[in-house]
Amino acid sequence: MGVTGHVTEENSKLSHSIQIVSPVNGEVYSQHSLSDQQQVTDAALRAQQAQAQWAQVPMRDRQMICRRFMRLFDQQRQQIVNELAWLMGRPVAVGSGEVSGVIERSTYLIDVAPEALADQHFDDLAGFDRWASREPLGVVFIIAPWNYPYLTSINSIVPALLAGNAVLLKHASQTTPCANRLADTFSAAGLPDDLLVPLAMSHSVAAALIGGSVVDQVVLTGSVEAGRTIQKAAADRFIGVATELGGKDPAYVRADADLAHTVPALVEGSFFNSGQSCCAIERIYVHAGIFDEVVELFVAETNRLVLGNPLDPTTTLGPMVTARAADQVRLQVADAVQAGARSLIDASDFPGDTPGTAYMAPQVLIDVDHQMALMTEETFGPAIGIMSVADDAEAVRLMNDSRYGLSASVWSRDPDAVRSIDHGLQTGTVFMNRCDYLDPMLPWVGVKDTGRGCSLSKWGFLALTRPKSHHYRLPT
Repeated sequence: MGVTGHVTEENSKLSHSIQIVSPVNGEVYSQHSLSDQQQVTDAALRAQQAQAQWAQVPMRDRQMICRRFMRLFDQQRQQIVNELAWLMGRPVAVGSGEVSGVIERSTYLIDVAPEALADQHFDDLAGFDRWASREPLGVVFIIAPWNYPYLTSINSIVPALLAGNAVLLKHASQTTPCANRLADTFSAAGLPDDLLVPLAMSHSVAAALIGGSVVDQVVLTGSVEAGRTIQKAAADRFIGVATELGGKDPAYVRADADLAHTVPALVEGSFFNSGQSCCAIERIYVHAGIFDEVVELFVAETNRLVLGNPLDPTTTLGPMVTARAADQVRLQVADAVQAGARSLIDASDFPGDTPGTAYMAPQVLIDVDHQMALMTEETFGPAIGIMSVADDAEAVRLMNDSRYGLSASVWSRDPDAVRSIDHGLQTGTVFMNRCDYLDPMLPWVGVKDTGRGCSLSKWGFLALTRPKSHHYRLPT
């Protein structure tokens, strides 16, 4: 799921802290202590003890606490929006959406929990009482990213708690304050102590925690490299590891697409959050018959974006999370241009664009191909390549030509044609005429190097519980 946020992390004997550098001005925003191995182990053991009691709490009481959390979280909306601007550069004009998303997803998960976790009885055998139940795993270790620090973590926090688990929460260092806010808000909502524990720790301490004896499940949203590291840390244990990792999500615009709807939606899907979204559109394929028209409209819509300070309410495109991340995207664009691609955006039209900083103008490139990293490797920034295709078959082939598979979108007026394309796509979610959205009623999954596991929906509870069988022969 893209690059990590930039922090200064010191693990020497003299200092155990992280400094968060804001993308807004390149200055230190806050500093936080790192927990050492013993502190993390002690916290995990307390969580394990607290979980044994929590598992006995009735579902309605767990639901009530989660509903209180939602109300209290919503009351902090403006604080959250402003803090996210400072931490990772999202414009305040759109920052409220993450809070609304937390409420939407939590509401659905709270409502569906009784159904998802209900016992299943089998009454077809006289003289026997047989049923299956869903039991909590114990302690769930959630590792959340910086790009949507609340949305990505709430996907697992709420169902884990509703299922009777305890949660250890490690956010990416760039958004450490978000983990603390979540824990404080749940505590104010009445969640007993030690059931949601925020922990700032080094990668080595996290690996040791996973390899120890307390954690029963790991949920990671991060990079492919991080996923491999987590799996290695868990290799000697029989615990679950659910991962959502990198992405290179494609869009295909068929010849019959409604361009008045399609193009603005694709521009938003490409550049919202400065392209730093797990399911952002990262490559676009357009039927040859409408290619020039789509490109012209796409460039015009992109040029309407306003790059600037995310605290300014007129800004629609904020900085990337770090100057380093922006430089990586600039390099990918430069490499594509050197290989023959053409950039259609004049960076001088975006006065805020400043090389060496986190502020980067959006880029739209044509004459691209799959020999370029821009079309095959995760960009995770405000740059998009657009290719012409002859037909649906070529579009499907190119969409599948990726080591990632999180989501794909098809833009068309013909649902039957989209269903045919859908069956051939190697991805976790297929959208028609929309993109970059997680419906809490639907399972959120990835394939290939995007990872494995499932969150959201009633199916998301399965990875956070284990089935238990009950087989009673009744007395005669």
